[in-house]
Amino acid sequence: MSTAPPPIAKADFIEGMAKGMAVLESFDTERQRLNATQAAERAGLTRAAARRHLLTLAHLGYLESDGSHYWLSPKVLRFSGSYLASARLPRLLQPTLNRLAAQTRESYSAAVLDGDQVVIVARNVSLGGQRLMAYGLHLGARLPAHATSTGRVLLAGLPRAEFSAWLTGRELPRLTPHTTVEHKALRAVIAQVRNDDMAIAREEHELGVFALAVPLRNMQGRTVAALNVVAAPDRFDAPALQKDLLPLLQDAARELRPLL
Repeated sequence: MSTAPPPIAKADFIEGMAKGMAVLESFDTERQRLNATQAAERAGLTRAAARRHLLTLAHLGYLESDGSHYWLSPKVLRFSGSYLASARLPRLLQPTLNRLAAQTRESYSAAVLDGDQVVIVARNVSLGGQRLMAYGLHLGARLPAHATSTGRVLLAGLPRAEFSAWLTGRELPRLTPHTTVEHKALRAVIAQVRNDDMAIAREEHELGVFALAVPLRNMQGRTVAALNVVAAPDRFDAPALQKDLLPLLQDAARELRPLL
């Protein structure tokens, strides 16, 4: 899970860098191409300031442009590639995901919480005949926390006051007819996840996709990530799936705990 950024003195804070990063973060799966006006609105800047940042980022190679609109270039992958190659958590989790996939031929991933989204930091797919690969389950993918099994496990791992603060004033987008979008209903879901120590999301992020997740805790008891398995509804509804896969996930979580 993401942690609060360390405090910084005002004299040490580089305003221009922060604005440039805000412009870069304006690009996402919903808006892949932006002009200066759109980038300004999303980053909270004036159009003139957004335009300068867009031009600079394009000059540095992080954006591409047709003269009016801008979009991310492959160069931004340097950051995610470096993180995935060097960060401790993905390296610790990958062997476990490989083993689970080899055992069951299902799709597994691990995610951490970042704001209103979860970020996939490790994943594996089934070997020798993948059953299901949900949309967006690639390394570095960002998925809505409220509608995913991993997100619900990570939200349940927050202190209650922190979860209430996370939810206050937040709009929960409806992604499918089954998505939980009412605050009261999500509170009840998260309370159930805390009680069960696992989460199931049934077609809430994507139709035709069910997912089961468990928390990954360190030795201090803090939830640092979530581990999940994805399956099609016809297979997930079979009692054997939860009977077989939930213990596998729980065993994996116990084995990983001393390492996290």
